[in-house]
Parts: sequence; C-alpha cells; structure tokens
Amino acid sequence: MPADYNGRWELVSNDNFEEVMKALDIDFATRKIASHLHQTKVIVQNGDKFETKTLSTFRNYEVNFTVGEEFEEQTKGLDNRKVMTLVVWDGDKLVCVQKGEKDNRGWKHWIEGDMLHLEITVLDKVCLQVFKKTG
Repeated sequence: MPADYNGRWELVSNDNFEEVMKALDIDFATRKIASHLHQTKVIVQNGDKFETKTLSTFRNYEVNFTVGEEFEEQTKGLDNRKVMTLVVWDGDKLVCVQKGEKDNRGWKHWIEGDMLHLEITVLDKVCLQVFKKTG
C-alpha cells in the first residue's frame, strides 16, 4: 500500500527555490515575489489518482494525475511551458519526470512523520521544500 498523501500541508522551509526559478528562466520580479510566498499544498489522493493544488496569495497551481500514466502538462502559473509528465511510485515516494524544453526536470515527494518533502530539479539545480501537515 503506497503512502497516504491526503491532507493540507503548509510550507515550513524552502531551500534554493530562487536557483530553480532561474533555471526555468522566470523573470527577476516574479522570482522575488515567489521566493517570499507562503505556500499551502492540498492533496486529495484516491489510490493512484491525485488532485493537487498549490495555493498562495500570488498564484495558485493545480495539477491532477494518475500514477503511471503520462500526460501533457501546461505549467501555467509556473514557467508556462508544455511538458510531458509521468509520475511513478518508487516505494512510498512519488517520482515525477517532466520532458520538454528543460533537461533533468522533475520532482520527488515523500513523507516523513507529519512532514511532506518536495525535491524539485531543473538542469543542475535542486530545491528542497518541506511542508508540515495541518489537516
């Protein structure tokens, strides 16, 4: 049985986010705003089906996926690119590969206790975000 990602998760740390945004060619003003935002993730999981929302006062981002099924994702609200996205299980970790204009792009999610970890990779840049479960 895979891990249970259901819940509301509040950002508690955000390391190297600016460098990942630079690698995505996000403009200076947007990077400055985004790096100071408080993010909330809301995840609804039903087996291998996920509905995810990343909420902030600046922009919200929503992506729904089924583990093991590749889909076309428009990263509107992020860097506004079209990528082919595939999320798979690696034990209890969710591992995402996004194929498109930028190489080595994707993310990994895993849970330790009441903390949700998100490692975002673009090119040679890596950001680690940690969220605490609040509901």
